[in-house]
Amino acid sequence: MDTPAAIALVRTASLSSLVEAEVMRLILAGDLDSGEQIKEVKIAERLGVGRSSVREALRALEAAGLVRIEKNRGAFVRVVSEAEAREMYVVREALEGLAGALLAPRISDEEITELRARVDEMETYLDPADFHRYFPLNLTFHRRIFEMTGNGRLIEIYQRLTNELHTIRRNGLLRGGGLSVSNTEHRAIVEALAARDPAAASAALKAHVAAGARRRTGHREERVVA
Repeated sequence: MDTPAAIALVRTASLSSLVEAEVMRLILAGDLDSGEQIKEVKIAERLGVGRSSVREALRALEAAGLVRIEKNRGAFVRVVSEAEAREMYVVREALEGLAGALLAPRISDEEITELRARVDEMETYLDPADFHRYFPLNLTFHRRIFEMTGNGRLIEIYQRLTNELHTIRRNGLLRGGGLSVSNTEHRAIVEALAARDPAAASAALKAHVAAGARRRTGHREERVVA
């Protein structure tokens, strides 16, 4: 039989997981911006949980690369430096290219249909005013490509990286007609996957990431380098 202490431990762990998910959602949605302080009391009151659950969640988010905790100051949404961003985009380009090469030979007709439907859905939200709808769909589109590879370690590495890139990816999509251009690139990715061409799928995904990096900095001809 579970002891009261064991039950309390499970309940606390469950609450901290819920808090972690909600704070992550707020960060990824842009409701909590880079460098902004995450106030424990406000989060605890909003979610109806104790501050210990909030602290536990923030420690988990720090480990995930989304939050920075400073002694005697509190928790802040992590700010990604320009040097870090360049390095992350180099890694992301390589990961996306690998995912495309792995997925192309094995992708099913059903998965192609799913990806096309996701691109079609994003097409309805190309107005910058609809960014809050487009961005989660964009994240899901890329995540699904990785999930379809069936490579658990690759998925894990990608997810951590994409968490760290959250703010700068938003900025890139909002510049220079980014939403429309981004989704045109998504269609090219799906068509390369549908052709079951590993080299073309890898190239399309890498080109998409490189273009996103250029949009983010505002330099269309600049290539992200290590």
